[in-house]
Amino acid sequence: MRKFLNNVKTFGKDQDGVVSFEYIIVAACIIGAVVAAFGTGAGGAIATALSGGITSIVAAFNLAV
Repeated sequence: MRKFLNNVKTFGKDQDGVVSFEYIIVAACIIGAVVAAFGTGAGGAIATALSGGITSIVAAFNLAV
């Protein structure tokens, strides 16, 4: 029982788990930002802007040719 209590005390002082948890939070934020920017389908803000830009380029190219 004493060994178990000592393990619990050292686990509470161990900082490696905290660092790993912080990496998980950062990764979740990055994933959230990517999903917000690109969207989960074809309707994200960046996807819409790129689609509109490509459409404009193709239309200008077709007029020039």
